Amino acid sequence: MAKTYLVTGGAGFIGSNFVLYMLHKYDDIKIVNVDLLTYAGNLENLASIESDERHVFVQADIRDAQAIAALFEKYDIDYVVNFAAESHVDRSIVDPGAFASTNVMGTVNMLNCTRAAWEREDGSYPEGKKYLQVSTDEVYGSLSIDEPDTFFREDTPINPHSPYSASKASADLFVKAYGDTYGMPVNITRCSNNYGPFQFPEKLIPLMINNAEAHRELPVYGDGLNVRDWLYVEDHCKAIDLVLSNGRVGEVYNVGGHNERPNIFIVKKIIEETSRATGDEAITEDLIKYVQDRKGHDRRYGIAPDKIKAELGWEPETRFEDGIVKTIDWYLAHKEWMEHVTSGAYLEYYNKMYGVR
Repeated sequence: MAKTYLVTGGAGFIGSNFVLYMLHKYDDIKIVNVDLLTYAGNLENLASIESDERHVFVQADIRDAQAIAALFEKYDIDYVVNFAAESHVDRSIVDPGAFASTNVMGTVNMLNCTRAAWEREDGSYPEGKKYLQVSTDEVYGSLSIDEPDTFFREDTPINPHSPYSASKASADLFVKAYGDTYGMPVNITRCSNNYGPFQFPEKLIPLMINNAEAHRELPVYGDGLNVRDWLYVEDHCKAIDLVLSNGRVGEVYNVGGHNERPNIFIVKKIIEETSRATGDEAITEDLIKYVQDRKGHDRRYGIAPDKIKAELGWEPETRFEDGIVKTIDWYLAHKEWMEHVTSGAYLEYYNKMYGVR
C-alpha cells in the first residue's frame, strides 16, 4: 500500500534532498511537503519535481496548529519527518528566541497535531505510523581533539553548548517524552555535519566555495583546528529512510560519516579542488583569513554509527574525498542558484558576521 509522508522543512537543504531521494527511489509514495520558505528555504531546490503529482507543496509554519492539523485531516499521513528548524549556530547566538520558538515550540506543535490525528480512544496507535525527529550531534556537546578514540554514542549524555544545540536538545526531549508518556511511535536521528547540493551558503562548505570562486576572503574561526564529522547528504537521506521503515520504535540512531576533519583542512581542500575545477590559479591559501572564534565553539564532534549499522545495515557510502569534489562541481554548475540565494542582504549578512571584506 502506498505510503504518505508529511515532510517539514522540505524546501531546505537536507529536507529537499530527502524529498528528491524518496521520489526517485519509490514510485508509489506521496509526499506532503511543508515549508515556511524563510531565507534558507528555496522552491528552486524542488524545480525538478514541480510537475510530479506525488509531491504536494504547502507553505506553512510548523508552529501553526490549524494549518498542520488541516493537513492531517486532508491526507492519511503514515510518516512525519520533521526537518524544519533554524539551524545556523551563529544566528542562534544573535537571536536565541527565534530558535526556541521554531525548534522547540514548532516541534511541540507537530507532536500535538500528530498525536491528535493518530491516537485512538484507547491510547493505541495504528500499525505502521511513525514520527521521526531529525536532530544533530551537537546536542551531545563537545569531544576532545586529544582523545580521537572517543565518540558520541546514543547513550552519551546531552550537553548542548549553543542556543541552537540547546533548542534541538529540548526538542529531542519532547519527542522522547511523547513516546514515553503517550506511547507515540517515534524515532530520533542525530546526524553529523551534512554537505552536498542545495545547502544554504551560510554554512562552511558552500560559503567557502562561493567566496573562493569570487576571490573573497575565506573566514576561519580561531585556529581552524575544530573538528567535524562530515556526512554526504544523500547518505543521510538513505539512513532516514531505513529508520522510518525498519527502526525500532522509541530508539535514537546516530548517523555519522566516518569523515572527521579539522575545519582548516576542509577550507584548504576546497581551495585546492575549486582551483582545479575552475583552472583559476588566483584561488590560493592566501584567501584564508583567521577571524575571532565563535562563542562557545565546540572543539570536536565525532559520531559512532555502530547501532544503525548493526540494526539496519546502514553505513556511509561516500568518501569525503569523493563527496567534496561532487559538491564543488555541483555548486560551480549551479551558479544561478548560488547567485540567487546569496544576493543583496544575505551577502551583507555574511560579511558582517564573519568580518570579511
